[in-house]
Amino acid sequence: MAFETTYNWYALYTKSRAEKAVFDRLQEQQIETFLPLQKILRRWSDRKKWVEVPYINSYIFVKVSEKEYYNVLNIQGAVRYITFERKAAPIPEWQIEAMKKIVSSDQAFHFSNQHFKKGDQIKIQTGALQGYEGEIVHDAEGKKKVLIRIDHIGYSVVVEMDVLDVKKNRL
Repeated sequence: MAFETTYNWYALYTKSRAEKAVFDRLQEQQIETFLPLQKILRRWSDRKKWVEVPYINSYIFVKVSEKEYYNVLNIQGAVRYITFERKAAPIPEWQIEAMKKIVSSDQAFHFSNQHFKKGDQIKIQTGALQGYEGEIVHDAEGKKKVLIRIDHIGYSVVVEMDVLDVKKNRL
């Protein structure tokens, strides 16, 4: 009887500014990883340069089985998994897929570690995130934004979109 190996996504906390190095080392070991990066213009006293930096500092996402789970922690620069009740907290596949779609789209977004007041639960009807669920939040200017919460690491992805593109979920 063959057992199926189960792979789960986890948030891995890294040493400060070690995200890309940890990402590269995990890639070398053929471990599936996700590191959302953004291009920003950095200024030094003598020059300007476009550089890629993580959207979420000190975090990288890894998809591993029980067999690879502890090997990841031996990677130079890896610190620990993000835990809930002393166990590494798996992140649902759909949340990682939503982040990947948002990062690769031309949709305006930002990552936020703010704690928002719980709002209406919604389902996105159109665009890159069609079919995903989230909640409506209101910012200070009164614009409508959709929030997709990544509970285990205390971050959320906030995407500004037209409220006509979402439908209220019935509970």
